[in-house]
Formats: sequence, structure tokens, C-alpha cells
Amino acid sequence: MDRNEACWCGSGKKYKKCHMATDEKIALLAEQGEIVPTRDMLKTEEQIQKIRKSADLNTAVLDHVAAHIHAGMSTAAIDKLVYDYTTEHGGIPAPLGYEGFPCSVCTSINNEICHGIPDEGIILEEGDIINVDVSTILNGYFSDASRMFSIGKLSERAERILRVAHECVELGLAAAKPWGHLGDIADAINSHAQSHGYSIVEDIGGHGIGLEFHEEPFVSYVTQKGTEMVLVPGMVFTIEPMVNEGGPDFFVDEENDWTVYTEDDGLSAQVEYMVLVTEDGVEVLSK
Repeated sequence: MDRNEACWCGSGKKYKKCHMATDEKIALLAEQGEIVPTRDMLKTEEQIQKIRKSADLNTAVLDHVAAHIHAGMSTAAIDKLVYDYTTEHGGIPAPLGYEGFPCSVCTSINNEICHGIPDEGIILEEGDIINVDVSTILNGYFSDASRMFSIGKLSERAERILRVAHECVELGLAAAKPWGHLGDIADAINSHAQSHGYSIVEDIGGHGIGLEFHEEPFVSYVTQKGTEMVLVPGMVFTIEPMVNEGGPDFFVDEENDWTVYTEDDGLSAQVEYMVLVTEDGVEVLSK
């Protein structure tokens, strides 16, 4: 487009004062063989402000769960906490009805890697670790993050995998730099997990988000540094490695076709941050 035309992003600025330098840099990297994001993966400032509001509500929902979760409660009670708080604040739980998912949140306990379905018959017990994965739609904009919760006193092995899972996400976040690569994040995460004897699930990863629940790119956590898509300002995606106590293999529950379990029955832990790549760093939108 002409340098003096209004920028394609809708900012109202001239193209030369807005995205022209970014577009030129992306084009040069593509010529050099780099994997680069398409324009629709780059959120505009207007979109980012609306995504932030969704993310703020998403974080508030997780805080609400944190204030109420305890031994003896059912995972269905967590689902009700999430649904009630989200809808009372003008949002919609993104998982509810998504590809047939029956609940408002995913609750994955101990050897469940992800996509655990809340149930009245599943009661939290002393020593459990549980991932609560909250995703929110607010005014048409999507957000997503998850936390691990400790139920009472944990075993040493449970405490250890929770600590390493948190460290993995923080190290991945620290490795995320504008004009770096998704593989930089993956290498930091996978290297740390392996150094503690853990594995990272390979076939389930993070994703772009904001205008839809799941967008491109797919975010792997087992690729090499300097590989995968270039991180360009305006990208919004999740950092959510699934850390397994044993091997990375898994199976999906045949009855509900959702819940993912470790193949070897080992513990699994996952922490999820939703992040925005900015001109000078990476901003955590929800965690």
C-alpha cells in the first residue's frame, strides 16, 4: 500500500508512521526463509485493548477459583464458580459447548494432562494437584489461562513437579523476545524440564488467541532455539507446556473423548500464560 495511505490496521495513522517498517521487516525475513506470521495474526491496537479486557476478566475468574477451592469440593462446584462469576460479569465461558465440551472449565487432576471434565462425583482430596483452565469470551474477544492448585499437604513428588512447571513457563516467558522465535521459548522450557527428569507433551501445545478461541500459530514446546515462527509485535498466544513426570505419551478417555491422561500414570502439571508480543518485550495478559 502507499506509504501515505491510512494504515491497514485501522489506527488512523499513515502507513509510513505505523506498520510500514514492520511489514518491510517481515517481508525481508520471509525472503530469507524465515517462518513469519500472516497479517491477520497481528492484532491491532483496538483489538488488543478489547482482548485485554477479556483477559482481565479471565484472571479475575481464576482469582475467584483460588479463593474458594478446597478439599472436599467437587470439580462440578468449580465449574459452577466459573460459570456464575463469568456470566455475572458479562462474559461467556469459552469452553461451554466448544466442539461439544459440556462444561465451562477444564479441571485436570494428578495424572490428567488436560481437558478434564468437571463432575459431581469427582471430589478433591488432600494431596491432589489440579489444573484449572479458564477461557473467557467478553464482547466477542477471547482469553485463556490456567493455574495449578495444591489441595492440602502435597507429597514431595507433587510439590516438585508443580515447582518445575511454574519454572518452565517463567523461563519460556523470559526467552520470548520480539523478533525472536517460538523455538526460543520451546528450547528454554524443554531443556529445563529434561534437566529435572521430566518430559514435555509433544502433540498438544499452545495457540494463538484473541479473535477466536484457537488461532494460528500452533505453539510447540519441544522445538529447537532459533526455529519456528518469528515473534512479531501484535502476536497474542499462550505459553502452556504440559510437564509429565514420566514420558510424554498420553491417551484420551474413550468414554468422554476429552480427558487426556499420561500413558504411564505419572503426574502431569500445566501452567498457562496468555501473552502479547510488544515492540520492546512480551506482556502477560492473563495468568
